[in-house]
Order: sequence, then structure tokens, then C-alpha cells
Amino acid sequence: MTDPHELHVVNPATEETLATVPAASAEDVAAAVARAVPAQRAWAALAPADRARLLRRFADTVDAHTEELALLEVREAGHTLTNARWEAGNARDLLLYAAGGAERLTGRQIPAPGGWNVTFHEPLGVVGVIAPWNFPMPIAAWGSFPALAAGNAVVLKPAETTPLTALRLAELALEAGLPEHLFQVLPGYGHTAGRALVDHPDVAKIVFTGSTRTGHEVAERCARLLKPVTLELGGKSPNIVFADADLKAALDPFSFLDNAGQDCCARTRVLVQREVCDEARAFLADALAAVIVGDPADEKTQMGPLISRTQLDRVRSYVPDGAPALRGTAPDGPGHWFPPTVLTDAAPDSPAAREEIFGPVAVLLPFDDERDAIRLANDTPYGLSGSIWTRDLGRALRVSGAVRAGNLSVNSHSSVRYWTPFGGFKQSGLGRELGPDALTAFTETKNVFLSTEGPA
Repeated sequence: MTDPHELHVVNPATEETLATVPAASAEDVAAAVARAVPAQRAWAALAPADRARLLRRFADTVDAHTEELALLEVREAGHTLTNARWEAGNARDLLLYAAGGAERLTGRQIPAPGGWNVTFHEPLGVVGVIAPWNFPMPIAAWGSFPALAAGNAVVLKPAETTPLTALRLAELALEAGLPEHLFQVLPGYGHTAGRALVDHPDVAKIVFTGSTRTGHEVAERCARLLKPVTLELGGKSPNIVFADADLKAALDPFSFLDNAGQDCCARTRVLVQREVCDEARAFLADALAAVIVGDPADEKTQMGPLISRTQLDRVRSYVPDGAPALRGTAPDGPGHWFPPTVLTDAAPDSPAAREEIFGPVAVLLPFDDERDAIRLANDTPYGLSGSIWTRDLGRALRVSGAVRAGNLSVNSHSSVRYWTPFGGFKQSGLGRELGPDALTAFTETKNVFLSTEGPA
């Protein structure tokens, strides 16, 4: 039975308990918000250059602890060491980028008769960030660091299975000199700490990353208080491969195996033009067989375990015994292991082809022509990401314009860069994170008219 007062952090590669962490209650959330309110006012009163200087010092401190943070991510989330090092570097780089934005958060002067009209970007106050378990360190940073740079305080609730990197980031923030109570981390369960954060009247905005189902509840609860919310939810991203594409690059298995497929941007719907389907199937069979699945702390490992037994059971439910599929291998014994898999005979309207599996499982779907590819790509409730592979520039532009997704790559599988906006269409979410406008998402625009007309 789950203890409501404790979180047990388990290494998904060994199933050994790493740590026991107190679980925040609703009362703990209220106390943290009460501490954050005066901390935010003092922080916002600092000159932007002073806030930027402290955030750069925070970035330097994160940089000095990159390997420590990476190893924590490996142990609590099962990420490969290579990925975890990138994630720690991403948190550092986002801090530097956001720090620069603190000094460039400018308003506008708008012509108006009889005076001057100017706008200001003012911080919201206290921002609540609810981070997921699949990328616990970088996604916590995406919501928290631009909010801090814009002059807000942050109360971060990490996922109950992966709180350790977030807790360490909060310690490093204090070590770097950020004011006490400005950036607080409260591990806890969603139905207690998460709900209390969403419902608190002094929390001015919520940033939530997680399932679409929970995102609906978060949005509904925020709506009761007219509280702004950013939602980054599920995905079922297409990888559209035309016959003229570089098949080896287009069919890179890590487009859907990165982080064992526990990635909202995973290209798990592999749409291949029919005339090259047999060639694609043969290439994927060899590629999956070559993937090294194992100990995520080993630098040779390319794919680690799933996060939990619950997630493993969910992934298994989408791959019936005997289903036609291409498969790699996975370790036996302790750990939440599932082999790299591509289902080759799934119908386009089957659950495996339409629902987010969140594991190392893709479906191979043939298409006939450009119109058919677009139809299949859009035949999902999600619209987060996707790839288009072709040497025809006109086709690339047409298909990019027709696919309903927030982040598309042509002849590439990239989705996330901290200097470009990120977010989804349809059931993949609301709002945007990252990019040049990241800080303004954590501000209110104030309009002030200054009359220059003298007394009558």
C-alpha cells in the first residue's frame, strides 16, 4: 500500500530503492506558497541585471555539478548516461538563455493622440510547475527558469517517482545565491500536493506536463479561478518517409526509442511510402537487432528500462503475443525491460496506431501518395511533433503546412531547442514553452497612457 506521507524512489534498472522522500501535503503546499509570496516581491524589485547575474551564477553552479546531476537522472529515471549528461547541460544552457531575457524583457511605445502610451511586462507572482517523470530535469527547468527570469517565484512539484534531480537543483540555486524561498521543490502525489498547488489562489499560473487526461483536469481546475495554464501533454507523432528520402537517416530507430520511447515527441507512427516499404522493413529489422539495451550507467548502452512496473504492463498490453512485429532484445532479470519493437500489421485505426503507448513500440504504416500521407499523419487526436523526409523542397513545404502539429522537422528528428518555441496542437496541449517569448508567458502586460496635454 502506498504511504501518503512518503515517496519511495526506485532505480528502474535494478528495482532497488534509492531514497525515501517525505511527501508534501496540502498544508505543506500552502506554507510554501506563503513563503514564496514575499520572496517573489523582493526578487521582482531587483534590477533586471542583478537577477540575470544571479541566474548566470546558478548556471555556473549547475555546470560544476553536471556529472552529479546526470548520475542522479540515470539512477532515478533509467536514462542512459549520454542522455542524462545532455539533460543537465540543457538545464544549464536554458538558465543562461533565460538570464539574457531578464535584461531584454521590454515593452512598447504605441502612438496615441495627446500623450504617450507605453506597455510593461510585469511578473505574475508565484508560478506552480508540475513536472513529469519522463524527462524530470529538463522539463522542470523549462517551466521554472524562464519564470524566475521574468521576476516570479516558483513552487515546483516533481513527479513522485523522480524527485531527486529537482531537489538537487533547488539546493544548487541556494548555493548560487538565489534568495531563500524563491525556488522551492515539493515532492508529493498529484492528488494531494499537485491539486493543492493548482487550486491555491495565490498561485498565479500553472505549468503542467503530463498525460492528456490529467491535463484536462488541471485546465478545468484552473478555469475556476481564471488562472492561466500552459499544458504540454501527449503525442503520437508521425515520421513521414517518402520514397525519395534517405531511408537510413529517416528510419533511425532512436526517433522512437530515445528514453525507451517515453517521449511525447517519439516518432512512433512510421509512415512509409508503399514502394519502399519492404526496404524499410528490412532496414528496421537490422536496426532494432543492433540496439544495445541494458545498464543505463554503461556508456555503451543505447536504451535503458521503462520507469516502472506499471508502465511496463501498459506497454505490454499494446503488443499481443504473436503480433507481427520486428523486435530487438532486452535483458532478463530485475528491471523494467521491454525490447525495441515495430508492429508491422497494425491497422491505422487500432489502439497501437492511435494511442500514446509511451514505450519502445512503433507501428509501420504504408501510404500511397502525398495526400494519403497527410491524411494518416493527421488521423490522431494529438499534434505535438513529427518528421517529414523527402528531397523535394516543394513537397516538404506543402506537407509541413498541412500536418497539424506544433513542432515539425524536415529531414531531421529534432523537436526541442531551448531557443525556439515548443508546444502542441489539438490534445497535445495549450500554450508554448521555450524560445524568444518564453519569459513573456510568465508576465502580465500593463498598458499606461501618459497625457501630455496641459490644463484646459
